[in-house]
Amino acid sequence: MTDFSIATWNINSVRLRLPLVLDLLEAHEPDVLCLQETKCPNGSFPDSELRKRGYKHIEIHGQKGYHGVAIISKLPLTDVERRDFCDMGDTRHISAVARAGDRAIRLHNFYVPAGGDEPDPKINPKFAHKLGFLDEMKAMHSEAERDDGVSSILVGDLNIAPLETDVWSHKQLLKVVSHTPVETEGLNEVQARGAWVDLIRQHIPPEEKVFTWWSYRAREWDVSDRGRRLDHIWSSADLSPALRNINVLREARGWERPSDHVPVFAHFKF
Repeated sequence: MTDFSIATWNINSVRLRLPLVLDLLEAHEPDVLCLQETKCPNGSFPDSELRKRGYKHIEIHGQKGYHGVAIISKLPLTDVERRDFCDMGDTRHISAVARAGDRAIRLHNFYVPAGGDEPDPKINPKFAHKLGFLDEMKAMHSEAERDDGVSSILVGDLNIAPLETDVWSHKQLLKVVSHTPVETEGLNEVQARGAWVDLIRQHIPPEEKVFTWWSYRAREWDVSDRGRRLDHIWSSADLSPALRNINVLREARGWERPSDHVPVFAHFKF
């Protein structure tokens, strides 16, 4: 049997919050950490501190001041891909193959566009971009590499809370970007077409509320608890029976100078 763990975290500037990343790695020791919104060009990524802590395999796709994704791993990474969704030149996706025991797993790390404030693609180009991004994601199938013996895990800040229990108030957020019907239906279609399994909801019943993001605007975020589940971990169906635990590290939102997202972990036993 082989234990394998992966974490996803929108860090909102990896250089600004590197001490939090290092503390997380020391305390929880995931095999792989996927970061989003690193806001860092490739040449300035703080990889040396990560390598000192045993994470010697690092693949990045970054740009100055915006977006950016990274895979930080104890395990060797091969067959790295960086896709330019919507031909925007944004650094919002990276993938690589890792081996956990006898399993080869394609790890997809996504940062889906937030979509701006107005949920109307006719007047808001950012929202149109988000919907276009989702349309391109619908072509991704979790079993695309099964003939080669490769399974799939997809993680990241998908910037959509699909279920009523993924937001603090379904009724009040129906017209708010991240929970509008066109977005949730789009994400559900990405999942259905690609035969992806929502591992968070496999482990935590859909009837229970789960949040991974709380706005910086909330003075007492923990008391008001007006959160959303924007961060996701999906897998191909063959991996879902091996899932042992999901851990949403809620307390990270209360750390000093935190991200507005918290890390989410998935633990497997193969």
